[in-house]
Amino acid sequence: MSDLPDNQRVVVTGLGAVTPIGLDTESFFRSLMEGKNGISLVDAFDTEAFTCKIGGQVRDFDPTVAMDPKEARRNDRFVQFAVAAAKQAMDSSGIDMSKEDPDRVGVFVGSGIGGMDTMEKNCEKMLTSGPRKVSPFLIPALISNMASGVLAIQYGAMGPNFSIVSACATGAHAIGESMKTLRLGEADVMIAGGSEATITPLSYAGFCSMKAMSTNNDDPQRASRPFDANRDGFVMGEGAGILVLETLEHAKKRGANIICELAGYGASCDANHITAPHPEGKGLISAMKRAMKSAGVNAEEVQYINAHGTSTPYNDKFETAAVRGLFGDHANKLMMSSTKSMTGHLLGAAGGVESVACAKMIQEGKVAPTINLETPDPDCDLDYVANEGREAKISVAMSNSLGFGGQNASLLFKSV
Repeated sequence: MSDLPDNQRVVVTGLGAVTPIGLDTESFFRSLMEGKNGISLVDAFDTEAFTCKIGGQVRDFDPTVAMDPKEARRNDRFVQFAVAAAKQAMDSSGIDMSKEDPDRVGVFVGSGIGGMDTMEKNCEKMLTSGPRKVSPFLIPALISNMASGVLAIQYGAMGPNFSIVSACATGAHAIGESMKTLRLGEADVMIAGGSEATITPLSYAGFCSMKAMSTNNDDPQRASRPFDANRDGFVMGEGAGILVLETLEHAKKRGANIICELAGYGASCDANHITAPHPEGKGLISAMKRAMKSAGVNAEEVQYINAHGTSTPYNDKFETAAVRGLFGDHANKLMMSSTKSMTGHLLGAAGGVESVACAKMIQEGKVAPTINLETPDPDCDLDYVANEGREAKISVAMSNSLGFGGQNASLLFKSV
């Protein structure tokens, strides 16, 4: 248990998730434990000319479950995901905004790329029909900070509010910076996480050109295979993961149902390469160390790591090296899994969704598997909870996120 005073400890009191394997937190977690696979052939656009034709699409999503239909039409899909996930999180937290000081409620919800679909469609309109056909809502719909802005309007939250952009570490950084804001006493409540909706032609063209994505188009269900020797790239997903965070003092005062504690956060940069992780995982080791230091726990107390685990040859090898480098012999006792094996890689939303997964694993005493792990890779030799989930009491769980630019974030969750 942390020795911080209650007004500096931060707890999780609400969870929300919109994912390819579930449109709410409970169905998402149930799917994780069942090893349900959310990867299929993409039908959001014509993939004929693309080397990658698969993805983790969010299907049967109705934005009007959380938004006015007129507002839903004005906002990009990534904002719609964020609003739906935040509604789940706020409803489950039981917070009554009419009883809160609006200046003490803040929002940090990020997106790695923002409104890609809006930008592409309006670019086509301009090129084919001229600038007068461009939507007046183009700019507010595509900018990455708009999820935070819309959520603040929706809940009347007038506290700290901005959007963090750090590629695939965005959601984790937003949650970590929210924790720091609460510890500094600048808010009582923070709505935090990430959202992404980049299953679009231009996004796919860019990542395909990088050769970063799996081309296992004939077998989508087996394409995302973190830590497997035959992995050939990541599979893009979409969705959102949002947490409601509060100071422990505030949560106790209103009688909140506390899910777990967000006890630590570490951020760092590899300062090495714009897309590849550091070969020895130096930056990630620093982020994990800082998360443990701020949580006041030692390496032997960490029982589970939700890996960044993208299913790319470099990421999984180097993340394994970083965990071995930091935890030494204790690495053999750790459980580590990649939920991206089921959801695909949600880019800027990944850290939010995977934080929801960690909180649920602590709450339920269950560990999600890494599916499609069939052929051992000699460079990936940890316990990845292969193919089947486990019943296991988790007191300390870590979530890792790495972004292009070498930016790393580690979050550390504890049972209460």
